[in-house]
Amino acid sequence: MTKGAKDKIQPLADRVVVKPLEETETMRGGLYIPDTAKEKPQQGEIIAVGPGKLSDDGKRIPPDVKVGQRVLYGKYSGTEVRVGDEEYLILRESDILAVIE
Repeated sequence: MTKGAKDKIQPLADRVVVKPLEETETMRGGLYIPDTAKEKPQQGEIIAVGPGKLSDDGKRIPPDVKVGQRVLYGKYSGTEVRVGDEEYLILRESDILAVIE
């Protein structure tokens, strides 16, 4: 990630910005898998976190995740965005299934 990309995206409320991790394996059983046939990545690294969700009484609930964590998320979660040459995924904190340690 370039330093400027993080500064360009600041998620709001309980949203997070994730850089999807690319699948490193291009050969399975000796067969080449074209990009169009690959499944969407389901894990990535958090590069920005919003301030948190507002509760009904107006108090801010801080997020449970933080920048730099690797996470698993649903296959069709979030919205894909492109900033410069980088592709990111913006999703709600509730769309994150697990943190990878």
